[in-house]
Amino acid sequence: MRLEILGPVRAGEAEVGGPRVRALLVLLALEAGRIVPADRLIDGLYGERPPEDAANALQSQVSRLRRALGRELIEHHPAGYRLAVDPLEVDLHRFERLAAEGRRARGEGDPERAAALLGEALALWRGRPEVPETQATRLEELRLAAVEDEVRARLDLGGHRELVARLSELVRLHPLREGLRALLIRALYGSGRQADALAVFEEGRRILDEELGVEPGPELAAAQLAVLRADPALGAVRNAPVPPARVGLRAQLTSFVGRSGDLARLATLLTTSRLVTLIGPGGAGKTRLAVEAAAAEPGDVTLVELAPVPDGSQLTAAVLDALGVRESLRSDVPTPDPAARLITALAGRRLLLVLDNCEHVVDAAAGLADRLLATCPDLRVLATSREALAITGEAVHPVTPLKPPPPGLPAAEALTYPAVRLFADRAAAVRPEFAVDEATVEHVTRICRALDGLPLAIELAAARLRTLPLGELAGRLDDRFRLLARGSRTALPRHQTLRAVVAWSWDLLDPEEQALARRLTVFVGGASLEAAERVCGLPEELLHSLVDKSLVAEVDGRYRMLETIRAFCAEHLAEAGEVEATRRAHAAFYLELAQRADPHLRGGEQLEWLALLDAESDDLRAALGWAISAGEVAFGLRLVTAVACYWWLRGHRLISAELVGELLGLVGPEPPPGLWEEYAMCVLIAGWTGRPTPELTERLRRLRAEVSIKNFPYRVEFLSMFLSMFTGPPDDLVVDDLVNYPREGLSPWICALTHIGPAFVWVNTGETELAKQALREGLAAFTEIGDRWGTTLALSGLGDLAFQSGDHAEALRLAERGGVLARELGSGADEAEYLARKADCLLLLGELEQARESFQASVELSRRAGAADGLARALIGLGEVELAAGHSGAGRTLLEQALAECPDAWYSAEELKQRAQLALARADLADGEPRTALRRCVDVLAWGVAGNAGVAVLAMKRLGEVVEACGDAELAARLPQLSPAEALALLRLRKDGERAVSGR
Repeated sequence: MRLEILGPVRAGEAEVGGPRVRALLVLLALEAGRIVPADRLIDGLYGERPPEDAANALQSQVSRLRRALGRELIEHHPAGYRLAVDPLEVDLHRFERLAAEGRRARGEGDPERAAALLGEALALWRGRPEVPETQATRLEELRLAAVEDEVRARLDLGGHRELVARLSELVRLHPLREGLRALLIRALYGSGRQADALAVFEEGRRILDEELGVEPGPELAAAQLAVLRADPALGAVRNAPVPPARVGLRAQLTSFVGRSGDLARLATLLTTSRLVTLIGPGGAGKTRLAVEAAAAEPGDVTLVELAPVPDGSQLTAAVLDALGVRESLRSDVPTPDPAARLITALAGRRLLLVLDNCEHVVDAAAGLADRLLATCPDLRVLATSREALAITGEAVHPVTPLKPPPPGLPAAEALTYPAVRLFADRAAAVRPEFAVDEATVEHVTRICRALDGLPLAIELAAARLRTLPLGELAGRLDDRFRLLARGSRTALPRHQTLRAVVAWSWDLLDPEEQALARRLTVFVGGASLEAAERVCGLPEELLHSLVDKSLVAEVDGRYRMLETIRAFCAEHLAEAGEVEATRRAHAAFYLELAQRADPHLRGGEQLEWLALLDAESDDLRAALGWAISAGEVAFGLRLVTAVACYWWLRGHRLISAELVGELLGLVGPEPPPGLWEEYAMCVLIAGWTGRPTPELTERLRRLRAEVSIKNFPYRVEFLSMFLSMFTGPPDDLVVDDLVNYPREGLSPWICALTHIGPAFVWVNTGETELAKQALREGLAAFTEIGDRWGTTLALSGLGDLAFQSGDHAEALRLAERGGVLARELGSGADEAEYLARKADCLLLLGELEQARESFQASVELSRRAGAADGLARALIGLGEVELAAGHSGAGRTLLEQALAECPDAWYSAEELKQRAQLALARADLADGEPRTALRRCVDVLAWGVAGNAGVAVLAMKRLGEVVEACGDAELAARLPQLSPAEALALLRLRKDGERAVSGR
């Protein structure tokens, strides 16, 4: 008989009733085959309060158990009772045997067999065992030990990624179990998530300290150290295949019919031509064909929807946005020329860029495509437009209507025509019983021919079968076309036909549906259900009705119109005289939404609200555009203020600065009454590209003069950070005043900010201990409220201090954590910076291969982010790695490439150039050119002394190596005792070091 106690008690097919009878069976099964003393059984059954006649009570329970299992299985002995079964008939003992064999197999180097045995053992557990509490603790420990052994075996087999979720849940359930936490660290590291692995260690260290007052044990500490050292024993998965990126390609809700020939030709054209343009009338299916062709491509694809782009001036920004290329969150990085940033992002990247709906920006699209294709050799462009881009090398593919059948064909033959197949497919979607047969083929043929085979027209017509019989549908189409035949004689017949079909669909709507359809046209990026209802002033049931009638499509919770339908309905919005009222309602909704979202962008719900505003980004800009065109200055100032934090966190500097610049053009030299803070925010945003006009420069100067610590904290919360970031601390700032600032009544975010502000002042004044303490307090505060950006601000400051003090392991940990947060915020430029910081630490820790990998990853991310400064920094790092490995030629090549990548006229780029020169000095030494090395170091030292203390310190370190290599022992001994300025003066006395080189 099989007995199961690892869960609800079972004994084969027998019914074991009553909790005490089951408890008796468990007590005997735990010692299967052995005698269990009666007093132990009584203790197990009754605990500290046994009945007066405990022996008879036990005998009564034994009798009940015998009736259930059979008398022969429960043997009585003078010392007690015995369950007369083979122990392996009890699942607990089988579990222990399998677990031991699995553990032994792993020890013998057979992880595959170990995983199988341990998995079989754990499968015996069906739930919580019905055993006494003392036994429950022992059994749970056995189970967890087996879980850990099985996970170790599966990690040995390379299953890191598959185990992360399981281990994360186990650690959540058992936060103090260090073995499970160490395994999670190993799984995360092996999945390429080093930062997450280190964060799990930090969480464990904090919990152990708070709960038990102890430090991590040897196993957990060893796991952290192994991650920091990138120990190969961790089994990290490197060079795992990365799936191709599919940006902007939405999953299609309907089948793709009748374009197999077009797809085949496009596949050929995309192989032989780097620019392919699909041309054809509206509704011909250009977008769908482009999406299907792009989806069939094996590499990365990004689709840019240009329909919401108002004019050609914003085209480049739209492409950058679609590619996810965002400016750094750092305030000291100016915004580069957008086209140059785009070229940096695409140079060397194999990508198919789909530019959809180019017709209204065709000149700008042609110019951009021509420039990108000329400078990015691995780029291909697939465009859709009603006319060709007309540039050299373009391959044009006309997208013609689907061919309809001639009249009189039988059903089987008519279905060979793509127009009929499309109608049949879409009709079956609304009426499942519909089929093209001999009874319906005449009407279907008539409809497809009347619609000239235009896919959009056919789909709209098929959707009408929800409410109309097929015959009436065919008849009403004919009537409608004759009625509209008196329209514009200059329009193409197909355009007339398409307009007629949309008009016919429009006429079938009731007045409320028509009102909703025309008002929806004010949305440029689709509408959420709430937005549609609020802006249009009509119930959501009408929106669902428009979806059913194929005038609106619902995709991922947003409601969109095809551009042809939207343009038609927009005409009716104008005819109804509702344009101004609806756009005003649209703008009011988005102002309210932005104001509601703003405080959440600096808290624990940051990512959710960022994602929500991402979906509404086009409409937020449209609302601001309305305010500008309508001269609603106060409204515009409030909207800009509400959306400023979102723009900053998403790196939308360029396009927002242009819009805000237009708004400021409507504002006089003084801000509107009561809106100084909103005005200040707009001035700062307009200037955050780093290229202000003379008028804006004057506004910034006057703004700076009005900044005072007396105004802190500002009513506009984000301004409290933003203003000092771009104008510097107020002239009347006394650091102690900010440190001791009363925090009662302040928001948690402002409180966190009051730690960070003094910290960076102390960093600049060299008071590192005060700075470190303040940064730690700020880090704790920002972490508690969940603001990732504020957390990265503190992490970067602490990382710099740790690196400068030589604590490279701590700097590495901080860089890992900062990289995770930058990735969560979607800031590729900042993630690339943290990768470079991490690599700097690894290089100094002697982990050359790991440093090389991190610098290379930083190169790739910087390219994708279009961050020329990040790319230059990563290339410098790669050059330093090669020099450290003894490869001076490869190192010199990378450093020279870095200098070529450094942007012109950026102060931050000048610092990078100086660092590259210091690295080249090391290459000079390796190549036997000490005089050249010394001249480089002196030049860099001079630059640093003139205004960059950090570079001066780096130059002094390298200078010591160079002077020592030159053999000037006297100067080498004196340098550590000199300040950078004193060292520079001494070297100049020696004719820029030539005397030191010659020994004179």
